[in-house]
Amino acid sequence: MFITEKKLIAAHVIFLLFVVFLANADAGGKKTITSSGNPGSGCPVIVLKNNDFFLVLLNAVDEARDEIFISIFSFRAGVHKRSYPDRILAHLGSAVKRGVNVKIILENTGKKDDDLGAQNRKTKKLLEEQGIVVYLDSPKKTTHTKMIVIDQRLVILGSHNWTQSALKYNNEISLLVESPNLAREARDYMLTIVKEAK
Repeated sequence: MFITEKKLIAAHVIFLLFVVFLANADAGGKKTITSSGNPGSGCPVIVLKNNDFFLVLLNAVDEARDEIFISIFSFRAGVHKRSYPDRILAHLGSAVKRGVNVKIILENTGKKDDDLGAQNRKTKKLLEEQGIVVYLDSPKKTTHTKMIVIDQRLVILGSHNWTQSALKYNNEISLLVESPNLAREARDYMLTIVKEAK
């Protein structure tokens, strides 16, 4: 089953309304919200606009100590080593070399002749060559997530796919949230995607 365009648009609208709420809650780049979404003394949230996301992601990967767990719809690595996606791949590989457990879920369309499926299969091979554990989701359901959980403490989620366009040129927005509770919930959600794929 594939996600309908209406469902995709609705999900993006809800996400953007949440982001607008956060932006209005505080004019600065760092905000705090409670689990109910109200401003307060809850978890710190940083809004990552456009290509700000890329350097924050690399820094978070470089600082990871135990685990990086990722679910990403589109990851276009293998273009050239200085492309943004290939630089992320290199940093993930470095994390593995220093003992970090890196796992990633990629969208599996189940079709051999479409661009997204071919691109993610190519990236899967490159990731596995770096010692990264890669799962393809069930082709019965589209996994449109763009989410990273680091050390069961940090969560990065939003609209950024890992393509050169999304990371360098597009209008995109994501959030970095420091919250062990949210990180555990997000990680558990990703584990359900892995189970569905079996």
